[in-house]
Amino acid sequence: MLAKDIVSDYIPPLKATENSLIALNWMEEFKVSHLPIVNKKEYLGLISDTEIYDAQLSDEPFTKCKLTLIRPYVLESQHVYEVIKMISNMNLTLLPVLDAELNYAGVIPAGSLTHIFSTLAATREPGGILVLEMNNLDYTMTQIAQIVEGNDAKILSCYINHIPDSTRMEVTLKLNRQDLSAIIQTFNRYSYNVKASFHQREFGDDMQSRWDNFMNYLNM
Repeated sequence: MLAKDIVSDYIPPLKATENSLIALNWMEEFKVSHLPIVNKKEYLGLISDTEIYDAQLSDEPFTKCKLTLIRPYVLESQHVYEVIKMISNMNLTLLPVLDAELNYAGVIPAGSLTHIFSTLAATREPGGILVLEMNNLDYTMTQIAQIVEGNDAKILSCYINHIPDSTRMEVTLKLNRQDLSAIIQTFNRYSYNVKASFHQREFGDDMQSRWDNFMNYLNM
């Protein structure tokens, strides 16, 4: 899934001739803390409510204000993982998207990533969850996939979490099987540490909790 597949024009950009009062009104209306400023199709940067308050900007147009705008963006051709990474790392409430000619194309609101994350993690697909813990050097997706497929199952999604201050990692697998007993036995036979297993409902609650924590972080 690429940025162009989820870009939206629902939230309008600010024109360079507009001012901070308009920006704050729109931020309140669209429940965001950032808005892009454009000059025709040229993306000038991103302004935040914090910058407006700290700089005590007035009703002067942006063209007459001394602004230090950050300029984060993704291209339409970039993967949604890059979108999630930049929004998380920069604590943004939306991220501008530019086309191949670097013209402004729209934004991706952080709130819209809920549905995207659900799709990527295959949370809507029936099945079960396994969490494996291992040393970083022991990770091999080839063997993990062989064990799963050797038990007539398929991996619907996989994500990795590196455990802080250690050389270990967690590998979370969403599988298309509810009954995981045979697969767990095989992993144990190959000396894998099966840290946890979940049925669909349990996994849904866990993923919702993780997502809520992620969204709370983005909205700080």
